[in-house]
Amino acid sequence: MKIVYSEDHRKHFPPFEVFDGGKRMRYHENPDRMDKILAALKKTDWAEFIAPSDFRLDPVLAVHDKDYIAFLASAWTEWLDSDPEVATSPEENAFLPASFALRRKSRVPGTLLGKGGYYMMDLSACIVEGTYTAALTSANCALSAAESVTNERLSAFALCRPPGHHAGKDYAGGYCFINNAAVAANWLSSRGKTAILDIDYHAGNGTQDIFYERNDVLTISIHGDPDFDYPHFIGYADETGADDGLGFHKNFPLPKNTNDEGYLSILDEALVLIRNFAPQYLVLSAGMDIFDGDPLGAFKITHEGFTEIGRRIAAPGIPTAIIMEGGYANEALGINTINLLESFK
Repeated sequence: MKIVYSEDHRKHFPPFEVFDGGKRMRYHENPDRMDKILAALKKTDWAEFIAPSDFRLDPVLAVHDKDYIAFLASAWTEWLDSDPEVATSPEENAFLPASFALRRKSRVPGTLLGKGGYYMMDLSACIVEGTYTAALTSANCALSAAESVTNERLSAFALCRPPGHHAGKDYAGGYCFINNAAVAANWLSSRGKTAILDIDYHAGNGTQDIFYERNDVLTISIHGDPDFDYPHFIGYADETGADDGLGFHKNFPLPKNTNDEGYLSILDEALVLIRNFAPQYLVLSAGMDIFDGDPLGAFKITHEGFTEIGRRIAAPGIPTAIIMEGGYANEALGINTINLLESFK
């Protein structure tokens, strides 16, 4: 199996995040996540590592607002220029807004901090010097996996960091800046009918946002009920698409403590929808935070559960671009990733 990976992900490593209730703490989405997965993949006899190609900005701008991407590209340098104290110790700082756009219709402010509150959804999408480079490379990893899928008709794994599925058309959030899965799926959709299945613990709000009014890409998300967990405001069962996209989006919000049996039952329902849609390509947003013991999840999926999830998704034989999303029980990331991927190789 082709594994698309770049060391550029290490350029994005904020020194902290502001967590629930305002706690300042170590950044959960850190380079150690990739190291654990890489170590496990290198022990297999089927992982073929390749570097991502540079697809430039066009595929990114096909799903994201150009002014939002320009904000990501310039935010850090603008902040350094505007605050001399930050420039003296940049390694201790991360750019975050202090205010956020209200629910009523908002306009883009002219100031950097105002733009931050407009283009950023929360306090986990911290921007540091290398964030934009890492996010763009992560998108190129996803696109390279998609290209491999179309060329070889086999599945490929994009080892993306930062992840992407919380990034919407014009906002960052949940450790995500560019929606890697959406960029890959949109690119694939011009080459054949495409579906996205998101199995991350948290609802794929950004992916839903991007495709919600489209009928050429089926989007499905299985996740913890947003009534009690992040992202809180999107991911409910009655959100099924709008306009041309009505009926082409499906959320499966699940209760706390969902175990292997309960999860696999819902996965089977999702796979029926995918089979009926009959896509030529599948994009799998692969979040490992459904694991029992993940610090940011509340499901009870076991190592064996990941094996069966992978087996059922791979069974129809649809060429699949597997895109790494969340997963923060770092010591378990390697085995869970391998267990998921084994059926696709």
